[in-house]
Amino acid sequence: MKKFLTIIYIIITSLFSINTKAQHQEVSEKPTVWKEKDDEKIDSTSILNAFKNGNFSGHFRYFFMNTNNEKGLTDYYANALGGGVKFETAKFHNFQFGVSGYYIFNIGSSDFTKKDSITNASNRYEIALFDIQNPSKKDNLSRLEELYLKYNYKNSTITLGKQLLNTSFINLQDGRMRPTEVDGIWIDFNELEKTKINVGYLYGISPRSTMQYFSVGESIGIYSTGVNPDGTKSDYAGNLKSNGIIIVGIQNESIQNLKTLLWDQYVENIFNTALFQMDYKYPLNSNSKLLFGFQTIYQNALNFGGNQNQSKTYFEKNGSSQTFGGRLGWQNKTLELTLNYNRITAKGRYLMPREWGRDPFYTFMPRERNEGFGDVHAVTTKLQYTNPKKTFKSNLAVGYFDLPDVKNAALNKYGLPSYLQTNLDFRYEFQGFLKGFDAQVLYVHKFNVGETYGNKNYIFNKTNMSTVNFILNFNF
Repeated sequence: MKKFLTIIYIIITSLFSINTKAQHQEVSEKPTVWKEKDDEKIDSTSILNAFKNGNFSGHFRYFFMNTNNEKGLTDYYANALGGGVKFETAKFHNFQFGVSGYYIFNIGSSDFTKKDSITNASNRYEIALFDIQNPSKKDNLSRLEELYLKYNYKNSTITLGKQLLNTSFINLQDGRMRPTEVDGIWIDFNELEKTKINVGYLYGISPRSTMQYFSVGESIGIYSTGVNPDGTKSDYAGNLKSNGIIIVGIQNESIQNLKTLLWDQYVENIFNTALFQMDYKYPLNSNSKLLFGFQTIYQNALNFGGNQNQSKTYFEKNGSSQTFGGRLGWQNKTLELTLNYNRITAKGRYLMPREWGRDPFYTFMPRERNEGFGDVHAVTTKLQYTNPKKTFKSNLAVGYFDLPDVKNAALNKYGLPSYLQTNLDFRYEFQGFLKGFDAQVLYVHKFNVGETYGNKNYIFNKTNMSTVNFILNFNF
């Protein structure tokens, strides 16, 4: 398989032109991990011609990550290199077939099997570039990513099989080597003016930083599980049963400058989550706009939350949670400045499997999440600059996250103290003979501002730490 993919790389590089877009993906955007060509092929006259007229695309990535913890605690670094290809046929009676795969190599990193000598805790960030289930494995990390059959109807599609999705709760996530993928059926309906409707049934998940697909219940608990509300260690990994996830999403822009979003995610036998969001842009003049946003999320347990034994369940029986947040900002052609707020009420923990995607909150900042917490106040300010040619983008973000006490297990699942976080992010798309390459540098620092009771387990890989990421991509 390895030799076969190597040959494919060489052939593709010789035959196909280079095409690139921005690497960063918002959860509201259609996935563009592979940077596929946008032009549609005409319906082919035979299956053979559909394959011969199909499109190849490829992605190579180098990723360097280095985490520096508080003095006396273990630091880590990683160098990852990967590459893969995707093929999608031309249309045949409106049907298309797609398949993609990827390889990752550890080309020089810390020993991820070695735990910190003071806390006895494992590496958190760098291992996620590879396979978190096999921390000692360094090469031949292969992954079947997509394998689907797609039917096209006018502006809409129905896709069956392994595929990429971006929703508020299940999404690509914020960047390691490869994204989260799903297995199921997904309908993207675009036949109503200024309205987009999505309906899906998902029965498999391949979380970021893993090499295989899992059933819905099995996929919850591959990452850190934290503690139960009573303070005992969570034991839901491998103990959850679910027949799948039903998702319905509606996005409407029929009112000028206003986008309304509604999502409902029903995880059979475990929990249900509903999101409502409104974003309004008020034009000040031809060059600038004011930004207003509002979001609320409500969750509730289904049955026993995944397991009748409450020490092995994911969502506490009869449990629920609620969040709400807002955004105020200003935007012109090159700058965007926002002030963001999010509140998770003390009603209960906001829970969403970290294996599935990142937080949908306005206050989200890469390299940390507020999933697993209740009674949270989060405030962030973000400044983004994009040059007129849209080849360079810089982001500065500062956030304060007021969390419950680390010993309040009922509302603090992962023992994370309150913290202040700063992010500095630079992205550049090369042009000319380097067209197809893009680079990113991300620096994150997290300052502890909460009580830790002298316990370094509340510090290690959580606060009083920094991480530096350098990413180089080549897409064709």
